[in-house]
Amino acid sequence: MGDPLLLERSREVTRFGTAELDALLTDMLDTMEALNGAGLAAPQIGVLLRVVIFGVKRNPRYPDAEEVPYTVLINPELRPLGEDMEEGWEGCLSVPGMRGLVPRYRRVSYRGSDQYGSPIERDVTRFHARVVQHECDHLDGILYPMRMPDLRNFGFTEVLFPGEAPIEE
Repeated sequence: MGDPLLLERSREVTRFGTAELDALLTDMLDTMEALNGAGLAAPQIGVLLRVVIFGVKRNPRYPDAEEVPYTVLINPELRPLGEDMEEGWEGCLSVPGMRGLVPRYRRVSYRGSDQYGSPIERDVTRFHARVVQHECDHLDGILYPMRMPDLRNFGFTEVLFPGEAPIEE
């Protein structure tokens, strides 16, 4: 947080199935896995392209979260499915050691392409919806604290959740 690159809008990907895109995705996956992240956007590693990855099996950062299939999503478009919002605690690899209570749409539809340019379209709910909204925000230069209506619900993880084992971010 504080890097001006994280506040910029990312550029569309125009070429799929390239060695450069494959290298970016490998770097993103390695970074996400090393930090036990649920997702990662290209701007978080200094690349201003509209590329996100996400997926959760069993994750110590999100012990109660349902599984989310590993997904490469390029040039995503999101659309809320209804007006229902829910608040949930979020963290971010770009805002280490912090958590905040963030409102998100409960249900969203997203579409885009995979790394080969093949279309992806899904309607999702709950944690899956939260993760994709969080990661796609990065592509528009939005960090989760910017979505928080009440900063009293933002703080250091060890203060907000005392007694929890520390989590590497």
